[in-house]
Amino acid sequence: MSALHLSKVAVGCASLDALEARIAARRDGNTVAIVTRFRPKRAEELIGGSLYWIVKHRLVARQTILGFEERTEDRRTLIRLDAVLVSVRAMPKRAHQGWRYLAGAEAPLDLATGDDLAALPAPVAAALAELALI
Repeated sequence: MSALHLSKVAVGCASLDALEARIAARRDGNTVAIVTRFRPKRAEELIGGSLYWIVKHRLVARQTILGFEERTEDRRTLIRLDAVLVSVRAMPKRAHQGWRYLAGAEAPLDLATGDDLAALPAPVAAALAELALI
């Protein structure tokens, strides 16, 4: 069975650099917590999967989902993520509110550290992804 993931819009982030800065500011040791209103019904299946971030209608990066917990003061759900933000091959994705499930087969591939694509400037990579060349 393929892994189950989430996708979420990085609201207010105009670039991957802005998302990286936001993650760094929220970092608590090796983890980052984000708040969502509702706990996913398939939360147990998501642990070990990833949260894929949408920036400018593209999946651009992911973080591994470590777990879920309820915040006591307002009963909202904290999604615990690995603090490492992994760039992925940009893939078109419509914006949506909250989070959505993303099947493993639909998730974009990571940009490998030695991958020549990782060295491309973000606008060039986005243009090539829009043309489905990468």
